[in-house]
Amino acid sequence: MNDIIEDGEAVEVMILPLDQWHRDAGARMVEFAGYHMPIQYEGIIAEHGWTREHAGLFDVSHMGQLMVTGPDVAAALERVLPGDISALKEGRVRYSLLLNEDGGILDDLMVTNTGDGYYLVVNGAVKWDDIAWLHENLPETVTLTHLDESALLALQGPEAATALARIVPGVTDLTFMQAMVADWNGHTLGISRSGYTGEDGFEISVPAEAAQALADALVAMEEVKPIGLGARDSLRLEAGLPLYGHDMTETVDPVTADLAFAISKRRRNEGGFIGADTVLPLLERGAGARRVGLKVEGRMAAREGAGVFAGEARIGTVTSGGFAPSVGQPIAMATIATGHDMPGTRVTIEMRGRQIEATVAEMPFVPHRYHRKAKTGA
Repeated sequence: MNDIIEDGEAVEVMILPLDQWHRDAGARMVEFAGYHMPIQYEGIIAEHGWTREHAGLFDVSHMGQLMVTGPDVAAALERVLPGDISALKEGRVRYSLLLNEDGGILDDLMVTNTGDGYYLVVNGAVKWDDIAWLHENLPETVTLTHLDESALLALQGPEAATALARIVPGVTDLTFMQAMVADWNGHTLGISRSGYTGEDGFEISVPAEAAQALADALVAMEEVKPIGLGARDSLRLEAGLPLYGHDMTETVDPVTADLAFAISKRRRNEGGFIGADTVLPLLERGAGARRVGLKVEGRMAAREGAGVFAGEARIGTVTSGGFAPSVGQPIAMATIATGHDMPGTRVTIEMRGRQIEATVAEMPFVPHRYHRKAKTGA
């Protein structure tokens, strides 16, 4: 750990396995989620474009990697997650949510059935809270293991499969939200075909001691460059993907966050998960507000916290915003009142005393290019 000075006080900052690797690559480092993280190398717009056209390597080792094992582990997880975990086949990945008793979102996460348990990836900023919550709400018969000696890399972009297949040939057999275990240079890799950019790509769990060698092997390929947090944020915003702590929080329910798809049909019928008493009625009657996309006129980016208005009436709040390089204009996400949430609706954003015109837009702003299984049949 290192200390940084924040508001006149020393704050401990944790060091990622690839910290020096990033610095040697010319990264500008910032404090994020309690770690030193690379925000950019060449520049956000250049890195954003490279990922959209080729393949970008992201270090997301600040994320929490957890294993949950034990008897009746799927049923135990269904107590704390609203997804149909028991129906998740081995080698499959599912998006899910941790909810509090009031239906608020404590975190969003990915769940993988490994065959001998369930592998969870949770957000770095709240992983310690998630671990405490899971310890408190899972039965004692279930074992929760924090894989704190593993790094996590994300290789994203249309050429990601071509690059990764040179060293792990089997990855081309995966489709979106499938996972596998592979051996690379004597190290076990956990690989899922998933990511946070809207592009095809992979997330790779690797032992920390092998992370630098793997990163070196990938960026040595002409398709691959290291990409920082700045482009990760602009990419996910264009893809319409929410960020925890911004577009969803513990006071926002899944229906308002436009994440009701994470609550599977069986769980809607049966309930039995934490927060169900609040969330299930909302699924039936709807919420009073919804997360939507906004296309913003002009060049000024709408920032988190800015008010959204219909005439003189405030109807919502911007939750994320920024310039979208692939769209060529500022975009945002906002939670706005139902009745004003239909695509094409004109609204006004108030920023620094200025009124900015915007239009409710369909998300994603840039089409997803996930590698899905081809549909069969006439």
